[in-house]
Amino acid sequence: MRFKIVIPARYASTRLPAKPLLDLGGKPMVVRVAERALLTGADEVLVATDHRAVLAATERHGLRALLTRSDHTSGTDRLAEVVESMGWSDDTIVVNVQGDEPLIDPVLIVRTAARLAESAADIATLAHPLTDAADFFNPHIVKVVCTAKGDALYFSRAPVPYARDHFARETGGETLPPGMPAYRHVGLYAYRVRFLRTYSGLAASPLETFEALEQLRALWHGFRISVALVDHLPSAGVDTADDARRMQEWFKKV
Repeated sequence: MRFKIVIPARYASTRLPAKPLLDLGGKPMVVRVAERALLTGADEVLVATDHRAVLAATERHGLRALLTRSDHTSGTDRLAEVVESMGWSDDTIVVNVQGDEPLIDPVLIVRTAARLAESAADIATLAHPLTDAADFFNPHIVKVVCTAKGDALYFSRAPVPYARDHFARETGGETLPPGMPAYRHVGLYAYRVRFLRTYSGLAASPLETFEALEQLRALWHGFRISVALVDHLPSAGVDTADDARRMQEWFKKV
């Protein structure tokens, strides 16, 4: 199986400015992510950034980087620019690895690429079984509902699927009923280049606007998203200053 990895690394961040350059044990975070990505055996690993400081830091560590526009609204839009710049063929598989996950498990990246390679879907992603009711009702945890064949029907921050009778009996919602197909979405995506060339021309969906989930644009326009179930979650990423401090402490110990 052959695939490429692109790591979108936007410089500006409301909660953590200059996040890609966060120092983790003497290396910028984006470099730590790229080093994990290289362990997958991907054909290419490329950092896509909107800032020359990130470009320079990446290249200083012997890694490939590409300067992209600063007006992209999502990582997928940035990937679309990359595939045009690189001239990759329509059948090329590209995995989008978030630039703020310096402990990402390479096995999960490979699993995402493999799911797309073995299917006729346009996109592949991952999910993990939800067993904790607090997580199920947490709007910060995205849920995915799938078909019998493993294609995504819908992604939501709401508690779906909703066990009507169970929750009617248990008003506090303290447990989930046995066997309920509740899954946490894991935000890794693999795309075929032909989809990425189409994506930038798709009109935004009202679903993605209200849910704040960009993958709903693809479903809205009829594209297939294949979902692979995995038995473990990726390590927590870096979204806040507290996350950054915890990650810095972790890298001091290794």
